[in-house]
Amino acid sequence: MFDLTGKTALITGATGGIGMAIAKEMKARGAKLILSGTKKDILDKLVTDLGNDVKGIVADIGDKDSIASMAKEAENHFGRVDILVNNAGITIDGLLMRMKDEDWDDVNNTNLSSVFNITKAFIKSMVKQREGRVINISSVAGLMGNPGQVNYSSSKAAIGGFTKSLAKELASRNITVNSIAPGFISSDMTDALTDDQKSEILNQIPIRKFGDPKNIAELAVFLASEKGQYITGQTISVDGGLY
Repeated sequence: MFDLTGKTALITGATGGIGMAIAKEMKARGAKLILSGTKKDILDKLVTDLGNDVKGIVADIGDKDSIASMAKEAENHFGRVDILVNNAGITIDGLLMRMKDEDWDDVNNTNLSSVFNITKAFIKSMVKQREGRVINISSVAGLMGNPGQVNYSSSKAAIGGFTKSLAKELASRNITVNSIAPGFISSDMTDALTDDQKSEILNQIPIRKFGDPKNIAELAVFLASEKGQYITGQTISVDGGLY
């Protein structure tokens, strides 16, 4: 139903759980893939596992020169990028009164400034194509806040404003811009929680379970497809009713 045949998608943070799930789902729907990540061994294995029409690029999304190099390599390899998924992000948690300046800077540089820089690197070609999809992976923490995550929540909240503003700038060019805000998704982090911690979190989630990375991937595929062509400027929560 959600056919991406003939489309090329670039996904940042492809070596993480959500990024990997998006890559697999988009490949299954026929997309060619450019996968960006910092963990070369995991990236190489993912590229091999996914097969043909997949290219991995090790890139530092906190560095403008690295982003420019990635953009050039991506467009040279497949000729164009139709779908951009800004998924990469980090957390450095701590209470505000104890938070180091570099913890604020590093999180906002990776989670927010990189979205600006990467999108800017690809958007001119999308405008020329008069077609494109930008999908930003935010977080429910950006909508409701989270103690100990002032830096992370701020970076993700800002993505919502970025998404709405850019969507209005590009709508006339047949380019949609949307954001997905995951809630608690099963990952190494949730696996490491104690039973008591899991119980406390699950009591806040009306559906009473953690999400699966595939839940995020399936929404990303929908937004990237022709079925999502009339949706733009939105932040869609995938959180089991948490927010």
